[in-house]
Amino acid sequence: RHVAIVMDGNGRWAKKRFMPRFFGHKQGVDALVRTVQACADRGIEFLTVFAFSSENWKRPSDEVSGLMGLVLVAVSKYLTKLAKEGVRIRIVGDRSAVSDKVREAWDQAERATEHNRRITLSVAFNYGGRWDVVQATRRALADGVAPEAIDEATLDRYMAMHYAPDPDLFIRTGGEVRISNFLLWQVAYSELYFTD
Repeated sequence: RHVAIVMDGNGRWAKKRFMPRFFGHKQGVDALVRTVQACADRGIEFLTVFAFSSENWKRPSDEVSGLMGLVLVAVSKYLTKLAKEGVRIRIVGDRSAVSDKVREAWDQAERATEHNRRITLSVAFNYGGRWDVVQATRRALADGVAPEAIDEATLDRYMAMHYAPDPDLFIRTGGEVRISNFLLWQVAYSELYFTD
């Protein structure tokens, strides 16, 4: 029902071909659109991708600003196509650090696709698994849940991905063999698959 992917290695892919890293990220967006279609065609209900981790802010500023610009380009280029194909888009992560323009693009994508049910594409952006556990705990406490009443089921309702089942399959491309703070809570029982 649910596949999670760490989309890694785009910059290295471009560098290997003597292209700027940004070109690799652009190719990654195109690959993502093909992946969404392939998952939808196979009846997968949820696809979650790690687009930008909370640690990615440490990258060179020109690369970070290029990635932010790519968000805007991707929304304008692919939103209508994905919406017509029944894709629901949800953004998970800490929205406070991104520009108003990027936030508005996300809001537009979510509003335009909120009634679609063929597949839900969750894009983890400025997301970290540890952040997710902390924010869930804070929200539960803010809602008046007594500390002794917090258990797995209660906390699960406050997680950023509360609307989706836990991933059945976790894929990481790009040759790294680690989870890298992605969906730490949710991948406890996922099958892990790493590619070069």
